[in-house]
Amino acid sequence: MGARNSMRAWRVSTPGALDGHPLGMAHEPIPEPGPDELLVRVLACGVCRTDLHVVEGDLAVHRAGVVPGHEVVAEVLTVPAGRDDFAIGDRVGIPWLRHTCGVCRYCRRGAENLCPDSCYTGWDADGGYAEYATVPADFALRLPAGYTDEQVAPLLCAGIIGYHALLRAALPAGGVLGIYGFGGSAHLTAQVAIAQGVRVHVMTRGAAARELADALGASSVQGATDAPPEPLDSAILFAPAGELVPVALEALDAGGTLALAGIHLSDIPPLNYQRHLFRERQLRSVTSNTRTHAREFLTFAEHHRLHVSTHRYALDRADHALNDLANGRFDGAAVLIP
Repeated sequence: MGARNSMRAWRVSTPGALDGHPLGMAHEPIPEPGPDELLVRVLACGVCRTDLHVVEGDLAVHRAGVVPGHEVVAEVLTVPAGRDDFAIGDRVGIPWLRHTCGVCRYCRRGAENLCPDSCYTGWDADGGYAEYATVPADFALRLPAGYTDEQVAPLLCAGIIGYHALLRAALPAGGVLGIYGFGGSAHLTAQVAIAQGVRVHVMTRGAAARELADALGASSVQGATDAPPEPLDSAILFAPAGELVPVALEALDAGGTLALAGIHLSDIPPLNYQRHLFRERQLRSVTSNTRTHAREFLTFAEHHRLHVSTHRYALDRADHALNDLANGRFDGAAVLIP
């Protein structure tokens, strides 16, 4: 790190609409790691829709003036005393899940994503829209080989949460999956499902997203509210649009499951029991992920090469990247490069 002692970082000054410029660039000291934390140099940081919810105030403020970003690829600069599982120069990932208590009933039963004392990168603690960051060593992730920094960044939330959503969707072997919305997370989840021998039908609004879905091997691609060509065993809603919930439920076959993959969703219209839920159709939410599921997905990504559609933005243009995400101006995922 040499004599350098300052960095650039984006902070959420006042959460609100993007046209009010809620993000501001700061020049500030490089953070000091805690006794159990790694200090890292950020190599790339994915731009997630959750960042947009933090910046625009859809999510309650957990840390005033927070640095967003939780799809962080980084180089280790310092290691806590007594740790031999990381070394200076290692490439690690900083994901959304940053801390759990380890002792509550959820943690003890393997559901640490439901821990009431859980904390999150880019919401409770400063994240990766910066040149340097810290991460608790217990929550830093080893990264799969064969991906560039830019390619691996979206795997750290878009990929991981999509994998968790696929598990929550309870898709039977050889079944039929519907995907609603086709952005950073969905385009990775579709590839996981297809690799497992599943037929995937994509319902999404953007022309570029439909083209990407078709190129990645979707069995069919249509508009966001269109009916798929066959009943769905499972579906995942990635778009933060509550009005699509009854649409997706109605497309399910008997016994089907709809998983809601987002941390934020607009209001859901009234449901009709017979049309949307009867015949044992079910609705499941998705809350964060466990480290176990994160490691499972990253291992899958190492052994099954995923196509990661990325769009590069300089760190100085983080506000532009969020604006483009909000307006659906790209397929796949945006990635900030310091």
